[in-house]
Amino acid sequence: MADIPTSTTRLELPPLKLGNITVDTPVVLAPMAGITNTAFRRLCREHGGGVFVSEMVTSRALVERTPESMRIISHDDDEKVRSVQLYTTDPVTVGRAVRMLVEEDRADHIDLNFGCPVAKVTRKGGGAALPWKTDLFASIVNTAVREASKGNIPLTIKMRKGIDDDHLTYLEAGRIARDAGVAAVALHGRTASEFYSGKADWDAIARLREALPDIPVLGNGDIWSAEDAIAMVRKTGVDGVVVGRGCQGRPWLFGDLMAAFEGSDKRHRPGLKEVSDAVYRHAELLIDTFDDENKALRDIRKHMAWYFKGYVVGGELRAKLATVPTLEVLRELLDQLDPDAPYPGVDAEGPRGRAGTPKRTALPEGWLNERCVSAAQQLEIAAAEVDNSGG
Repeated sequence: MADIPTSTTRLELPPLKLGNITVDTPVVLAPMAGITNTAFRRLCREHGGGVFVSEMVTSRALVERTPESMRIISHDDDEKVRSVQLYTTDPVTVGRAVRMLVEEDRADHIDLNFGCPVAKVTRKGGGAALPWKTDLFASIVNTAVREASKGNIPLTIKMRKGIDDDHLTYLEAGRIARDAGVAAVALHGRTASEFYSGKADWDAIARLREALPDIPVLGNGDIWSAEDAIAMVRKTGVDGVVVGRGCQGRPWLFGDLMAAFEGSDKRHRPGLKEVSDAVYRHAELLIDTFDDENKALRDIRKHMAWYFKGYVVGGELRAKLATVPTLEVLRELLDQLDPDAPYPGVDAEGPRGRAGTPKRTALPEGWLNERCVSAAQQLEIAAAEVDNSGG
């Protein structure tokens, strides 16, 4: 289905500068574990521009060259900006990981994750809990920037507001990162304790933008449409946006964002036939990514509810799609869909995935007692570098 105009207010935003990289469309695909592999990044790139970040990889796993970590940092030959996000709790390990990426020419852009709210990470002092320890945070960022600069590779950070409303860290962490020489700072407008619940705090993003006038600031949280992105830029003054859950099952959102930031009112509204074609292509690309049809089809299952959100599919068919075993069966199931079914409107848009509920963030014992990390805590948080997380 062709793009059609909407009544959206236009907004032209200049290209995003990340060190020596110029990004014509100031949009970043947020790294999402199990989502932003080479297959999904290709789908997104085919619709629009921006920086498409790989799944998060732990520094420890990368240094150890585990097969999964090497898969995660692989990129298609035509990816103009090879972007990798590292997760770490240790300055020495992150230094080695960044050095590896630089010396082996495996990345054009590196991002550090300080936004993970998952309990198994924060209870070890990692993710969104880590910036509370300003000495450890500063050491990690300074080390990573130093190693990245040896290859003239821009390094950025992505973070949350803090642990909870009583323990906010984003303004101080932003200044520390700026002083360390990062190329940009991205803020998810929620605390770790909020997970993905409620509404993202765009006012906090605006405050960070005001506090860091000398480097690019990117906003993240509740961007479900191009209209949301425009609204965030107008409200906060950010230099670009980071899109996560809003593009799940909607890779064409990047086409909408590109149009919006070029001052166009055109938006993509796919009918059911086009969505089913995208699902099949996604599955084919996953087979190429994993070189394993069984693994690829298990992976595509979690995308089904996102792709078909709002569309008339039918409960029995949805259930079969959620357990599809082979590419051949997938084709048979998709062929049962009504090829003439139109775009269902707002029912296909909006939040997707689990938001979770606000809850107390799991932390190491005594974590909040002081802002500096103790020797005992340093040993404990070394265990936070797990292989699977969120952001």
